[in-house]
Parts: sequence; structure tokens; C-alpha cells
Amino acid sequence: GVSKGTVDRVLHNRGKVSPIAEEKIKEVLAGINYEPNLIAQNLKNNTIYRICVLLPDPEIDPYWLPCVNGIQEAIKEYKAYNVMIETHYFNPESTKSFLTANETIISKSPNAVLLAPLFHKEALEIIKQYDELNIIVNTFNNQVESESIKSFVGQDLHKSGRVAASLMNLILNEGQIAIIHIDESLKNAVHMQKKEEGFRSYFDEKNISEFSLTTLKLKYSNIETKFSAFLEENPNLKGIFITTSKAYQIASVLSSLQEKKIAIIGYDLIDKNVKYLNEGLVHFLIHQNQKRQVYLGVSTLVEHFLFRKEIPETILLPIDIINVENASFYIS
Repeated sequence: GVSKGTVDRVLHNRGKVSPIAEEKIKEVLAGINYEPNLIAQNLKNNTIYRICVLLPDPEIDPYWLPCVNGIQEAIKEYKAYNVMIETHYFNPESTKSFLTANETIISKSPNAVLLAPLFHKEALEIIKQYDELNIIVNTFNNQVESESIKSFVGQDLHKSGRVAASLMNLILNEGQIAIIHIDESLKNAVHMQKKEEGFRSYFDEKNISEFSLTTLKLKYSNIETKFSAFLEENPNLKGIFITTSKAYQIASVLSSLQEKKIAIIGYDLIDKNVKYLNEGLVHFLIHQNQKRQVYLGVSTLVEHFLFRKEIPETILLPIDIINVENASFYIS
């Protein structure tokens, strides 16, 4: 008993409608369980949403290579909609490269940015800048504390460190354990700090005194020399926890020292790590599922723009434990 225009004004909450007409329309909507067809609405919508993804260059660090596939999956899934998803890279060894890449993204005036905040201090500064420009910013893989971040996708890195510690406790009865950080400034790498904190907290809380923990920081240019010297200075070393995806760099040194039986736990299913896992030099790898992380980060933003879905504050992925028996199930 009302015009189409009146129904339209009630559905979209615009314009004036008499209380009687509004009540009649809402009664019908409730009776038919009406829900708007957001897909149809967006097909008519001429707005183009631009989402920029920023991650370390996978040619420099292969850990990030699966992320490229995750982004491509999202692009393929949403190609019918008014969404532009762009990928930008930075050198994971250069804060300047990270800042320059963000300047490039800002010049494109995107609606949202998904980034891997590898450098904590610089990431906080750039996230604040995005916020001031009303650009939604989400993070993945590494978590930083900022009120300007809408969402984080990744693992609980503190718990991840505890999982590594519990595995080490299963392998060893006692002895010295080295926590090794490779290639990044520990002071500016919160993700490595959190893993170490979790690892140490496991042994502290359980009052396990049979183990002694030592932290070692290594750079790519001197890994073999410095690690070999560390082994000589610590002949009773029984276990090594590596907080990055570079367990293979330690395993390669130990591969030439057949008399050394040292348990190694590291991260990520990159080819070189899997090689040493299969050879028995690496005991466990913790899989961070970076492809899934970036896919969820992108799709969450797309569905926020297209279908008005709320962006979840945190999406935590399971902490997968990989050994030689189940590695093949995770490798596509």
C-alpha cells in the first residue's frame, strides 16, 4: 500500500517517511526475513576500492613466497568486483626500503593497507601516518601494538615460543640450549623477542633447572665463523631454537660436524629447511602458514568494503608442528 520510492527510502534509511508507512514496511520486511543483496548493490556501485599489500621481497627471503600465492588467490576470488589489489615489496634488510615502499603506497591513496611490520619502530610511525590519512591499516605475520591498527592476522608468537620449548623438553633431558636470532636487529624485531620470551617462560614457569638458556645473535655475513666459535666455547650445547625461517643456515654448519648431536627446532617450510628436516638435522619446524595469513588479511578487507562486514580485531591461526613424518602433507 505504499510506493516503491517509500520502500526504497526505508530500506536505505534516507529521506522522510511517515511513521505509519515506515511501520507497515518494517512489518513486511520482518515477516519475509528480508536481507539486502549486497552483491547486487556492489555490482551497481561505481566505487573502486584499492587495497595495497606490503611484504618483504620473496626473492630476498623465500619465507614470503607463499604470500604471493595467497594474494593471487584473493585477486582471483574477487576479480568480478570493484576491487584493486596491489602488491608492493621492500628489502627485509633495509628500513629505508620499507619506508620508501610505504611512501609509494601513500601516493596511490588506497582505501586500505595490509602490511608485514617487520621493523617495529618504523612500522609504528607509518601506521600512524596511514591513520591520519583515514587509510585502514591491518597487519599480518608480526604483531605490533597500535590503536591505529584495525586487525591482525597471524599466530600468537609468545605461545609459539612455548610450543617450541615444550618440544625441546620432550627431546632433551638436560643441557644447554641456544636461542638464535638471525639477520635482524633483535631490538627492532618484536616477533623474535616474543618467541624468545615464550620459550624462556616455559622453562621458568615449570622450574626446570636441568637446562641453561643462552641467546645468540648472528648476521648472514658471519654465521659460519661466529657459530663455529660459539660451538667451541660451548661444547655441551644440546639444543638450538631458531626464531626465524633460517634454521637451514645453522643445520648446514652442523652437517659437517657429524660428532655433534644437537636438536634443532626452527620455523617454516621453505625448501632448505625441509631438506635438513628430511636428513634428520632439523627435528621440528613450526609452520606459520603465511599464505593463509595474507589471504585472510586481504579477504577481510575486501568483504568489509563490499559486504559491510566487521573487521575482526584479531585472527589467530593454529600453531602447526611439522616433523619428517607429516611434512609432505603441508607441501603443495
